[in-house]
Amino acid sequence: MNHIKPAANEASRPAVLNDPKAERSRFAFDAIGTRWQIETEEPLRRHVREQILARIERFDATYSRFRMDSLVSRLAAAPEGGRIEFPADSLALFGLYDRLVTATEGAVDPLVGRELELLGYDATYSLTPAPDTVRTKERALGRATWAADVVRDGTTLVTRRPLVIDVGAVGKGYLVDIVSAMLQEAGLSRFVVDASGDLRHAGERIIRVGLEHPFDPRQVIGVANLQGRALCASGVTRRAWGDGLHHVLDARTGVPVGGVVATWVVADEAAVADGLATALFFTEAHRLEETFQFTYVRMRADGRVEFSPNFSGELFT
Repeated sequence: MNHIKPAANEASRPAVLNDPKAERSRFAFDAIGTRWQIETEEPLRRHVREQILARIERFDATYSRFRMDSLVSRLAAAPEGGRIEFPADSLALFGLYDRLVTATEGAVDPLVGRELELLGYDATYSLTPAPDTVRTKERALGRATWAADVVRDGTTLVTRRPLVIDVGAVGKGYLVDIVSAMLQEAGLSRFVVDASGDLRHAGERIIRVGLEHPFDPRQVIGVANLQGRALCASGVTRRAWGDGLHHVLDARTGVPVGGVVATWVVADEAAVADGLATALFFTEAHRLEETFQFTYVRMRADGRVEFSPNFSGELFT
């Protein structure tokens, strides 16, 4: 998963391998702190490109905890909480979080934002953990949870104290889905949307996607065959800033995960693949399969690789 944040390369990102039949027109740009590339058969019309950029900007202005003017930042700054109306896209986004919170027994929780700040992954990207006195004070307040500290009434969120929402486990994949829907509405049926490794493919042709080794970006541990679906990855190695400090936290403890180093998930929607790529750090696949349909590859810290029996592709390790 992946955070809406200042620029930092994504860990263990999948990459479309060279294909002589691949779409050759590319619209590349930087947004939400990461590199995007949209591949289509013909160049995107100017108004479509402008609409995509404007839509991403609106999403960022709503959900980025790294922007002082965002709705999320307004909620975090409210001393006694408050009542904030989110846009219509929040229904599906927060609804997916409801399912992930339940399926992972709280390990994936959008209120993990304050824990990330305390570790140094804050709005200024300081990468300096808060002093022990600050952390002790925060612990005395009790760890905030999505189930207990937020009341949702449609698109309205009601809180009783400052809460830091971080949609990083799902947000970039969800935005990939939004951009994909815009391309389809523009009449395109064959394309690849790649937000630094959060991929969504449309079309009849199967594409081969390399699964980058989490400890050596020059190598891949395997290849996934992707057709009309999404592939998202998460890893602990690139967004790390100290001994045992990285962005994948267990929301129940506020502690970075240690047993798993990288995950890759294929699902029909990028938001689901993105969220499950985070969930697999904490929760076994069979438990997640009670709620979601997906295939996966997971690498543990000792180098062991696990994968779905029906994973479409090839593993080299």
